[in-house]
Amino acid sequence: MDKRNTVGGQAVIEGVMMRGAKGIATAVRKSDGSIVVDVKETIPYTKKNKILGLPIIRGFVSLVESMVVGIQTLNYSASFFEDEEDETPSKFDKIVEKLFKDKGQDVIMGVSMVVSMVFAIGIFFILPTFSANIFKVFNIKNPIVLNLIEGLIRVCIFLLYLILIGKMEDINRLFQYHGAEHKTVFCYENNKELTPNNAAEYSRFHPRCGTNFMFLVMIVSIFLFSLTGWRSFTFRIVTRIVMLPIVSGLTYEVIKIMGRSNNKIVRLLTYPGLMLQKLTTREPDDSQLEVAITALKAAEGIEY
Repeated sequence: MDKRNTVGGQAVIEGVMMRGAKGIATAVRKSDGSIVVDVKETIPYTKKNKILGLPIIRGFVSLVESMVVGIQTLNYSASFFEDEEDETPSKFDKIVEKLFKDKGQDVIMGVSMVVSMVFAIGIFFILPTFSANIFKVFNIKNPIVLNLIEGLIRVCIFLLYLILIGKMEDINRLFQYHGAEHKTVFCYENNKELTPNNAAEYSRFHPRCGTNFMFLVMIVSIFLFSLTGWRSFTFRIVTRIVMLPIVSGLTYEVIKIMGRSNNKIVRLLTYPGLMLQKLTTREPDDSQLEVAITALKAAEGIEY
């Protein structure tokens, strides 16, 4: 596979993070208009340990690593826009720093990740399976049908969530940088000179976007959860949490297989995820494309 086709990243606050051959690069547009770049040489966990690089396992490990990197880069970008009054540590921050000293920030990041995971599981797994249970009133007892209903409810909640957060001004800006990331990656993959004008010509909908991954997770989960039947509410919650690594791991493998082909079936499977990007991306301006290009060049070791 062409190494250009492995470049990817995410939008951050007034910036873009890119992962490339030289590591992880985050470019942020500061309030004074200048662009600051941070580059970290990293090796994915899946390449550090052979076991973590095995099929299925590597998918879940990559998901966790992406969450860690995502929170780190978001915190980094946010640090440039903190108001002076916000710089005073909260009581929680003071307690953590007192207990864990230099490791305080790592602990806070870990807590943030756990809270995010709990929120996601509650909204996208616990709520749908609880809601689907209501349909048993209509004498629906087939576990496959009930799991299908649960999956549809999960998709609806996901869509509603994206629509609502997309109305927030800050999130709308984030989605513009998300679009800039996709256009820049497309430009690079097509061997075009990395300029805002060239990048602007490409689509903001990219098949390797995390939105596609999230959509496929929901589809794969319907099939896997159907294998567990439809027992008690507690049993369903436990099995869904326990099977989450398997679901994410299988979805990762599906996406890797799909990435090697562009036939009609693959295009059909990726189409819903591409359409979802209408909710998670916005058309960027030239200044935002410039930031994304700066991040990609730094990540790939290209002079910028």
